[in-house]
Amino acid sequence: MFDPTQVPVLGTDSHLPAVALAQCQPMALRQRFASPPVWQPELRHEPRFVDRVPSPAAVLMAVRAGPQPTLLLTERSLALPDHPGQIAFPGGKVDATDADAQAAALREAQEEIGLPQHAVEVLGQLPAYTTGSGFIVTPVLALVQASQRLQPNPREVAAVFEVPLVYLMNPAHHRRHELLWQGSHRQWFSMPWHDGTRECYIWGATAAMLRNLYRLLSA
Repeated sequence: MFDPTQVPVLGTDSHLPAVALAQCQPMALRQRFASPPVWQPELRHEPRFVDRVPSPAAVLMAVRAGPQPTLLLTERSLALPDHPGQIAFPGGKVDATDADAQAAALREAQEEIGLPQHAVEVLGQLPAYTTGSGFIVTPVLALVQASQRLQPNPREVAAVFEVPLVYLMNPAHHRRHELLWQGSHRQWFSMPWHDGTRECYIWGATAAMLRNLYRLLSA
């Protein structure tokens, strides 16, 4: 696998309007998902680089409420078989015991970061995104109270990050990349965030789903 942090930046989308802080607040998010505008996701799938039947999966895009709403992200454990060490949303495969994608996202978030399901206010879902590794991922957007404590599972999560939602919803921070890999041109976004101590390198499928959220909120 290539190192995405070493692939040159082709440009950013600073010409596109940023989503205002007011639009990232809980009430505005509730209204947007309760009565969405006409919009289209920009990104739907990646070129496949594995040969297996795609599996349904779900992730929780959890926004922590507060004066500056933040999005919860995890650094996946290096011991995991899929996407070790990458920055991701809490989530995973939809199990046979899960009622639907929402149930899977809530279960995985509780297992991975200790986020109790009763503390989550689900607002809605974004269109599914198919990864190159063979997962059809449904993003579930939800609100979490500012005071809610988390308990990361060290077997699955190396760290939990919080990134200001308004930062992620500013296309000036959406960097474009392209690389010829395994005979296919791969294009993706990255949205690096530095928390003052270390860099949280958001890219690939996670960045793509954030880009689709941007398209919804800016529509």
